Amino acid sequence: MARIHPTAVVDPAATLADDVEVGPLCYVGPGVTIGAGTRLISHVSILGQTTIGSGNTVWPQAVLGGAPQDLKYRGENSQLIIGDHNEFREAVTIHLGTDADHGKTIIGNDNLIMVGCHIAHDCVIGDHVIMANIAQLAGHVKIENHARLAGACALHHFVTVGEYAFVGGMTRITNDVPPFMIIEGNPSKVRGPNTILLERNEFPTETVAALRDAYKKLYRTNNDEPTLNMAAQLDVLLEQYPDDACIHQLVGFIRNKMVGLHGRYRENLRHDDRRENPNQFQPTADHANGAKQTD
Repeated sequence: MARIHPTAVVDPAATLADDVEVGPLCYVGPGVTIGAGTRLISHVSILGQTTIGSGNTVWPQAVLGGAPQDLKYRGENSQLIIGDHNEFREAVTIHLGTDADHGKTIIGNDNLIMVGCHIAHDCVIGDHVIMANIAQLAGHVKIENHARLAGACALHHFVTVGEYAFVGGMTRITNDVPPFMIIEGNPSKVRGPNTILLERNEFPTETVAALRDAYKKLYRTNNDEPTLNMAAQLDVLLEQYPDDACIHQLVGFIRNKMVGLHGRYRENLRHDDRRENPNQFQPTADHANGAKQTD
């Protein structure tokens, strides 16, 4: 039977696994489901139609499943879905989805969400993501696997942050962040490949070298030679590295960004957008899996 502190309030309609721990002064609402081994330390509120997987830890003053801060929200039956082995530190807030998207905010597995972070309605967070203190996500943002967000950065709605990317502290992000790259500053700028994280995850040295070359071709100018435009440089990269999955992933991401409204591909997918949505770039079958995935 779940261990529930006498001062906690758990609605009888909530569903808790037998070994869930609910600490002092927590509140768990009627639409909540919590999986095995999850701990609510104290003063935690779990609201709405929220499903939490196994092995999660939620620290004091966090509020998960609150109503979206969106004037279009009309109380529709939307959801927050959280996977396994995540840690949500003090004062984290995560909101339900809305009918303006797919009605779901989704958090994957093995993520660390530090103090004061906010994840707004309809965001999608992958696996092994780290968000440092007070990182702020507007609605409909997507953070892909293994991305890193430093403290106090702020992301515009519908932005996508690619796999293994790094967003610097206090950086304002208004368009998509390419995978494997470091971006920081105001205005934000790509500074180079995220080599430390790539090496920690045992990416091959030739792949890291290829991504260094891609950065130079795409984001640095050479005063001695005419600079090709971005689209032409993407073609050059595919010709130069036909068998490198990470290069194909990077090229596909940037092509999607280029057709995206204001540099945000997901902005094209919003339900209230009357423009015709451009086709998303799809890598060939040989490169569909992208980068090596390791813990």
